[in-house]
Amino acid sequence: MDAEKKNTPGFEESMLRLEEIVRLLEKGDAPLEDAIRLFEEGTRLAQSCDEMLNEAEKKVVVLSKGADGAPAETEFDLGE
Repeated sequence: MDAEKKNTPGFEESMLRLEEIVRLLEKGDAPLEDAIRLFEEGTRLAQSCDEMLNEAEKKVVVLSKGADGAPAETEFDLGE
């Protein structure tokens, strides 16, 4: 594992920080410069989470196989 991946927060950690940023911004009492910094960090985290989800989806598709052993893309059932 390279150094960049070691320093990159995982999905869950990123989501927790993103939720914290949203709470801070919703309070509305951060000075403008801090609010802008938080917004920029939140935007980066949201993009990073989206990329992680896309990569996870690709892995699921690659790991899924049909009855004949060939890769098969199927709907993911959330059980809702």
